[in-house]
Amino acid sequence: MGKTFNVSADCKPELHYMVDISGKLRQIKVMVDEGQYFTINRARQYGKTTTLNALEHTLANEYVVIHLDFQLLGK
Repeated sequence: MGKTFNVSADCKPELHYMVDISGKLRQIKVMVDEGQYFTINRARQYGKTTTLNALEHTLANEYVVIHLDFQLLGK
């Protein structure tokens, strides 16, 4: 099965067409390595979750990454 366009959840490079975010991930990793704070803020469907999931995989070799999801907390 080939890749598809995804408009409903986080993108997975092996399944979905997506923009190469490796440069963005390198920039964020430099900030993390230096102990800096960063924010990711955009409207819906701009790749925030995809970026954070990819960052989790990028940092996992050097850091203990804790994945928290507050989305269902208030329900």
